[in-house]
Amino acid sequence: MPAHRMISAAAVSLCILFTSGCAAGISPSSGSAPPVPTSTSTAAPRSSVPAPTASATPRATPPATGESLTETFDYGNFADPIAIVNRWLPLVPGTQRVLEGSATVDGKRIKRKVVITTTDLTKVIDGIRTVVNYELDYDSGELVEAELAFFAQDDDGAVWLLGEYPEEYEDGEFVEAPSWLAGSEDAKAGIMMRSEPAPATPSYSEGWGPKVGWTDRGRVFETGSETCVPFGCYKGVLVIDEFNRDEPDAHQLKYYASGVGNVRVGWAGAKEEQQETLQLVKVVHFAPDALAKARAAALALERHAYVRSKAVYGKTEPAQQR
Repeated sequence: MPAHRMISAAAVSLCILFTSGCAAGISPSSGSAPPVPTSTSTAAPRSSVPAPTASATPRATPPATGESLTETFDYGNFADPIAIVNRWLPLVPGTQRVLEGSATVDGKRIKRKVVITTTDLTKVIDGIRTVVNYELDYDSGELVEAELAFFAQDDDGAVWLLGEYPEEYEDGEFVEAPSWLAGSEDAKAGIMMRSEPAPATPSYSEGWGPKVGWTDRGRVFETGSETCVPFGCYKGVLVIDEFNRDEPDAHQLKYYASGVGNVRVGWAGAKEEQQETLQLVKVVHFAPDALAKARAAALALERHAYVRSKAVYGKTEPAQQR
C-alpha cells in the first residue's frame, strides 16, 4: 500500500528526547534506530472531526493520455533544489510535524504515530542536492520504521522525491532496509507535488524503485475541500490520491493545506487493508540545540545505511549540514 511499509507488531526501545533531554548514539550493528528529539509543547486542542467523505470513490483507470510509467527528469532545471517552498509541500529546516491516528494490523485497530523532521542536512542523490527528511513511524507506541527521504524542488516549483532509505524493525530487531535511490539499480526520481496541481490531469510517478517494488503514483483527487484536525481547520484543501497499479482497489488520500503541508491522511477502496487514518496534531520549529540533536539522529541512521545498504547507499557521498 502506498506511503507506509507495514510489518507485524514490532518493538524498539523508545527514548523520546526533549530539548533538554538525552542524546542517542546508536552503533551501526544495533537493531534500533536513533530517536529524534521532540518538543514538549503541543498545539492548542481543537475539536477533531472525521475525514470528509470524498465526492467520489477513487478507481483504477487505464493510463491516461500523457501519462507515463516514469517522469522525465531535467537535471538542468534545478538551480536551487534545496529551497523547497512549494505552498502545498514546504520543507523548512528545523520543522517537525507529528501526525497521529490509527490503522488495522492483523485484524486489530492500533494507534499509529508518524514524526517527520526536516533536518538541516543536504545530500547529493543522482547529481542533485536534496533536503533530508527524517521520519519515525510508531505502532502502539513502538518504533516500526525509521527513514531518510530525499527531496528537491525544480525551477518550475515541483517537488521531487529522489529516494528513500527505510529501516524496518520487528520485535526490536532490524528486519530489512528496502532502499532505493535515483540513479541506482534503475531507480528514477518521481514527483511528490506538482507546482500547480489541477484536477483532471494525468497521474504521475512518485518515484520508481523496481528493485524494492516502489512504484507509487499520485493524482489530484479534489481541490477546494475543507477539513479540521487537532492542529487547526483549513479551507481550500488539496486532496491527492496515492496508489499503485498492482493494487487497483487500494488508495491513500492525503490532504494538503496551503502553507502547511500534509494535515490529514485517509483511505478509500475495498482492498485498503490497513485503513490508515492520520491527523496533524503538532508542528514544532526547533531551536538550534534541538535541531542539532535531530541532525545527529539522522546522521546516526545514515551510518546504519552505509552498513546495511552498501550496494545502493554505500555509493553516495555523506550528507552535509547546510
